This record gives sequence, C-alpha cells and structure tokens, in this order.
Amino acid sequence: MRECDVVVVGSGAAGMTAALAAAHLGLDVVLVEKAGTFGGSTARSGGGVWIPNNAVLRRAGVRDTPDGAATYLATLLGADIPEERRRAFIEHGPATLDLVLELTPLRFAWVPGYADYYPELPGGMPEGRTIEPKPLDAALLGDELPRLNPPYLASPAGITVTAADYKWLNLVARHPRGMLRAGRVAARRAVGALRRRRTIAMGQALAAGLRIGLRELNVPVWLNTPLVELTKDGERITGALVSKNGQEETLRARRGVILASGGFEHNAEMRAQYQRAPIGTAWTTGARENTGDGIVAGQRVGGALGLMDDAWWGPSIPLTGGPYFCLAERTLPGCIMVNGAARRFVNEAVPYVDAVHAMYDGHATGTDHIPAWLIADQRYRNRYPFAGLSPRQPFPGRWHKAGAVFTADTLDELATKIGLPGEALQATINQFNQYARNGRDEDFHRGDSAYDRYYGDPKCRPNPCLAPLEVGPFHAVRIVPGDLGTKGGLNVDERSRVLREDGSPIPGLYAAGNASSALMGHSYAGAGATIGPAMVGGYLAAHDLAGGTP
Repeated sequence: MRECDVVVVGSGAAGMTAALAAAHLGLDVVLVEKAGTFGGSTARSGGGVWIPNNAVLRRAGVRDTPDGAATYLATLLGADIPEERRRAFIEHGPATLDLVLELTPLRFAWVPGYADYYPELPGGMPEGRTIEPKPLDAALLGDELPRLNPPYLASPAGITVTAADYKWLNLVARHPRGMLRAGRVAARRAVGALRRRRTIAMGQALAAGLRIGLRELNVPVWLNTPLVELTKDGERITGALVSKNGQEETLRARRGVILASGGFEHNAEMRAQYQRAPIGTAWTTGARENTGDGIVAGQRVGGALGLMDDAWWGPSIPLTGGPYFCLAERTLPGCIMVNGAARRFVNEAVPYVDAVHAMYDGHATGTDHIPAWLIADQRYRNRYPFAGLSPRQPFPGRWHKAGAVFTADTLDELATKIGLPGEALQATINQFNQYARNGRDEDFHRGDSAYDRYYGDPKCRPNPCLAPLEVGPFHAVRIVPGDLGTKGGLNVDERSRVLREDGSPIPGLYAAGNASSALMGHSYAGAGATIGPAMVGGYLAAHDLAGGTP
C-alpha cells in the first residue's frame, strides 16, 4: 500500500492541473492514468483554453472584465448551472492560468478574432477570449515524449500548425493572408529542421507542458494504472484501489481523491443508456480509454450524475480512418447541410454543439436528420481545403467506397445516389442560391454572427459565409453526430466536491473535467470552454484539499 496526500485519477488537462496545483501547495501527490500514454483527450484536441480576463488576454490588449464574463455566462447558461460554480470559475480562472505559466514551460497566445460562440449575447466578445499554447520544443519532454498521447489528426512530418494558422490556411488559395500564413508555417518547419528541433502545438503542446511541470515538481505519474474502485472509511473517501502491473494496489489518500478520468464516450452501454439514438462509440474523437471508469466509481459511492444525455457534439464525417470533426468545412461559402427530406434544418455555421442538437431534435420528430448531408459544388472544392485535402484534390476512392462521399455531374443524379428527393434538393439549392446572391440567409441567418464569419471567406461579399452552389460536379458528404467527448458526469459544487443526490458533498471526493458534469451545461461559451473549466476545476479541487478555496 502506498500512502500520499492526494490521488489524482487521469492525466488530461484537468488531472495534470490538479496535480500541479496540489504539489505546488506542498501536498504529496500521485497521479494514475489508465492508458499507456499521458494527455488523454487534451493531447488529441486543438488545445484552446477559454478562461475570461486572464493575463494572456490582458497582455494582448483584449479588454475583458469579470462582470462581462459573468453576464455572458449567466445569460448563456441560465439556471442550468448554479451561480456559485460560474462565479468560482470566473474568479479563480486567471490564477489557474498564472500557476500554469509559473510552473511549466507553456506560453500562450490570444487567437485574434476567434469570437465567443454567442458574441451577440450580453457580455459576449466578438474578438474572442480564446487562447492557445505557443509551439513547444518537443525535446523538453525528454524520455517522456514517446508516452505523449498522439493527436487526433497528425500533421505531416515536421509541420506545426496552430489554431490561428488553421483559420488562414483554409484560405490559402483565396486570400493573400492564406499564402502568408502558409509561408510562415513552412518557415517554422525549415527553422526546426535546421536546428534539428521538433515543435509541437495545440493539445500536444498543452499536455506536454503540463507533464513537464509535474516532472519538475517530482509528481509520480503511473501509466497503465486503471482505477478499480474508490476506498472509503464510513462516508469519507480514503483512497483508490488501482491495477498496476497486473496487480491490485491500494493508494491511501490522507486528504482525498480527484477524479479527472474523462468521459464515457467509448462506453457503448452507457451511451445507449443515457443518450439519444442513433449513438455509438465510432463517431467520437475522445481518447479511447475514456469509458466512464471514474464516473461509475463515483456513482458507486453515492455521487449524483448530471448532463449524461449530452456531449461536446460536432457534425462529423465517418471516414475510413475514424471520424473527422468539421469546423471550417460547414462555414465556408458554397456548401449547405440538408436532412433526409433534402431540406436545410440549421445554420450550417452555428457552434458545433448546436448543430448536432438540431440533428437530434429533428430526428426525434420523424424527419431523417441522421445522417445529414453536406452538399457542395466543385467551385467550393477548388477554393478550399476539405478534411485534410488540398483545394482541387479529389476525394480519395476509399471515402467513396465507404459511403462517406458521393459525387455526380448533376444535382438530380446526386440526389438519387444518396436517396434524397431530387426535386426537393433542387428547390432547396435554388432558394439558397438566391439568398447567397443577395447576401442574406433569410431562413437560418448564416453569416449574421461574428462567430459564423470567423471561418468565412472575406472575398465573398457581402456575406463571407454564402456563395451559390452552381458549378458541377456536385458532392454529398455524410454527416453524423460526432463528439469530442461526453459532457455528463458527477455533479460537483463550486469547490469541485462531488455531490450526493441531496446536494451534500461526499467527504474526500472531487471531480473535474469530463468526469464531472460540465460547467457549460447544454451549451458552449467559446473555443476552449472544455479545457479551460477543466483546468480551473482541478485547481479548485487541489486548493480545497490543501485547506480551503483560494
């Protein structure tokens, strides 16, 4: 039996930030991770962080205030999330980031113009609050580098792309800034090659930087060590039974346990139990080890669950190598999304969670919204990258064989191939084309929001999100309700303490990240509003275990 002050379960952003804060406060910490790699879904992500009013934003000249952020979250989340949780996040978010900047090699940059997802709401910011890690020298990880969980989409060897790069690389064939950005990315690669240095970015950089911070504080990270169950003495959680090297071992925690083990996106039974059909485990980009272990363990000792029906959804393409999570592809002009009746049903550029909510809501009414179809013309394909393909690059034959993509010379032929009513598809596109020429989407208002326009094409005027579909051949891409991970988990309070059904805290038990019910409720404040609250949740748990909320 090993004894320590705090056991942290999970090595994503929530778990590593919790361990970092606890060790910094003088506590003896052990972090256990089910996988043979560290970083979890964080390492697979874009690495964006949404924490209002932080030091990085202030240095970038972004004018944010706690009151503005509070107003925004209160308007967006309403009664779904208690005011105390919202207030704790806003109050302690900046200190969380300060700690990470102090104890790790991570440095962050504002992503200019990446709007909050609802920038027109009171307190919303059209210029955005999202920050991202600056590229990090991979050599700083040393022997730990092979144990970094790989990204969801691997860049070509030697190429490091940030979120700010991604926006303009989508316009490489359309806008001078796209070419300039491509040149900057190429120069970064050349400098790295000359120096024989590999750089990493996005979620890879975030996970790596946090891991380096733990190493500097001598926090042990036990990989290949899944949680078996929580141990307790009466009502108090006293530690965790884990499986290490094939042997069960008890980790006794003098202060408590922090569950940061991710969601349940790869647990088919739990998804079928809690979420709407059609659902499964094949459409998620979350870490494959995320099967709800911490959530189930917390529930067994009396923890209440919340938001189990929801996820960090996003329209996704079921490709042969795994799902592709669509961002710019839906927004760029020259495409629409239609349902099984060949009708548009949503503003294609809305935040990805909302787009999938619309898919499920429509499906529940009897209209076949799943799969939906992204319809695009050849001009769209000539102008923009798509799911990792360059402009003009043909869709791979394996995508066609898998039924993910269909192409035809006419809209009527395309409709036949995908089983849609041809006349209805033609009518839908005729109507949309008229909206595009006028620059105003009268049905769903695509392009009206600053968020919509972030991934738009400035050369399409007057609306950067709208262009007619009129140049054959035409393409149909299958769209399914994918996700970045699940939102549901153990209910927690403003100190990250796990709560029972009656609202009382379970002594010694905390949860953060996707093991807890999401601070964002059924919504999503902005890019990085998964990771930002996860980090703050871990920070708050560590401080409470050390003797009180900061």
